[in-house]
Amino acid sequence: MAAPDPVAIAFQDVTKTFERPDGAGTFTAVDRLSFAIGRGEIVAVLGKTGCGKSTIFNLIAGLAEPTSGRIAVEGLDPFGEFAALRGKIGIVFQGDRLMPWRTALDNVLLGFDILGVERARSEPAALGWLAKLGLAGHEKDYPHALSGGMRQRVSIARALAVDPALILCDEPFSALDEMTARRLRAEFLRLVRDSAKTALFITHSIDEAMEVGDRIMVLRRPARIALEARLGEPLSPDRKAELRTQILTVLADEGEPESAL
Repeated sequence: MAAPDPVAIAFQDVTKTFERPDGAGTFTAVDRLSFAIGRGEIVAVLGKTGCGKSTIFNLIAGLAEPTSGRIAVEGLDPFGEFAALRGKIGIVFQGDRLMPWRTALDNVLLGFDILGVERARSEPAALGWLAKLGLAGHEKDYPHALSGGMRQRVSIARALAVDPALILCDEPFSALDEMTARRLRAEFLRLVRDSAKTALFITHSIDEAMEVGDRIMVLRRPARIALEARLGEPLSPDRKAELRTQILTVLADEGEPESAL
């Protein structure tokens, strides 16, 4: 039997262009971007608004097709083989995106329902993830009865419950207060590491990127890697300050004036 591919996500010379709203040509959101993310790795993608982070997210999730280049997610083309990746990718958005007419438990069960998993199998798993995220006793609560932090916990439980190979996070804690975000971020990282998931974490916060990532990719528009750093062990104060300065220098360079998504 062949050994599993150690690469979970691969971009090879990927470019994504869009038609301008006024019809006057195109603009480039991602420009000849290449990188690889290994299985079990947590990579923080950092950049200012408009640098192409969301476009990269959509390309990985199979919600957009590259104009040129190749993308592989778990060995599959995420756009061309979208259905084959169903259940292999979990997504945590900036907002919780819970369905208000479903209880916390039913929201976590949503992924299982889409995959056609019987409740006899899916409900114990969903209950287990709610308990892991400190929501035991709130299974029958509707979103309006939960705090913002609790709703985002439900969202994380929903993403992890179907046991995906890959977790995509689009600034999942930016709408929360600092203390809640810090606590929930630590819990999220523990769960991802304990279950050996691969994760791509999009953020515009330098501190969050340094806290979350095994590796940081700093983007400059149109989306190119302007700085890459592997973090390894917890950073010393001096190394953290040095890296922050390097990142700020990169972010201060606006790149090309063309806007990106």
